[in-house]
Amino acid sequence: MTFIAAVVLAIFVLPSPWGLVAIILSGIYELGQTVLTIRWSQRRRAHVGAEALAGKTARVVERCTPTGKVAVGGEIWNARCEQAAEVGETVRVQGLEGLTLLVELDQATVSEPANHHKT
Repeated sequence: MTFIAAVVLAIFVLPSPWGLVAIILSGIYELGQTVLTIRWSQRRRAHVGAEALAGKTARVVERCTPTGKVAVGGEIWNARCEQAAEVGETVRVQGLEGLTLLVELDQATVSEPANHHKT
C-alpha cells in the first residue's frame, strides 16, 4: 500500500529526485514488511489432526467396554479402552488406530472413582 502511495506522490506531487527516493524507500519498506510477516507466521508448526490428540485428556460420553465415545476438545471421537470406562470418567488418549482413539483410564480417575462420596 505504501508503494502505491509513493508512486502516486512521485508522479503528481514530489519534485524529480525526491519521487525516486520515495519509491525506493517504500519498496524497501514493503519488502521488509513482507519478509517479517512470513517469518512471524512460520515461527511454530500448527498442531492439528488426530495425531495431536495423543496425551490429551478426554471425557467418556458413551461407555467404553471396550469401544465407546469420548469428547476431546469439543469433538466426539470413537474410542477403545481395554479397561471399562464409565460415562463421565476421564481418560487419556494414547494413540490412534484409523479414526478410533486408543484411550486408557486417567490415573486420577483410577485412584478416586467418581461415584464414591467423600465424607
